[in-house]
Amino acid sequence: MAPKIPWLERPWSLDFPVELHFSLVERLRGTPARLEEMVAGLPADVRTRRDGESWSIQENVGHMADLEYLPRVRAEEILAGAEVMTAWEGNQATDDANHNAADVAELLRDFRAQRERLVELLDGLSTDDFARSAQHPRVKTRMRLVDLCFFQAEHDDHHLARITELKRTFRPS
Repeated sequence: MAPKIPWLERPWSLDFPVELHFSLVERLRGTPARLEEMVAGLPADVRTRRDGESWSIQENVGHMADLEYLPRVRAEEILAGAEVMTAWEGNQATDDANHNAADVAELLRDFRAQRERLVELLDGLSTDDFARSAQHPRVKTRMRLVDLCFFQAEHDDHHLARITELKRTFRPS
């Protein structure tokens, strides 16, 4: 297995053409289905099992739902001409939520509903809109809306990859 780069330490190269927004929006649109497929049929003891102190599969799902408001808020800020996007508030909400006691179907529905709102916003935009930008507060660089879509799609894939890893670790014999 290749060494992992923690999410908060990932380098970002955001120099691709703005016209890639079409593909990136499709990645965002497809995440709920991919996530649902990944957890379908998993027994609760596999979904809720932690690997040491790291989140369980179900906690990763809950985290994705917890943070799904943020890309929409940031996209709206970019479109409104804000200079700096809203900052991430950390993972305390996920840590406090007790997602392992929640109904996984409800977590998945929540994520899907919020993602549909984001995609609906993005679907109505022009290529020029995707070229608009604002400062990302943690990464400390200006991100175009297309970059924000890439950033979010990568965040999705980061958690989907972690879920795959946990499934391999805890798969029933």
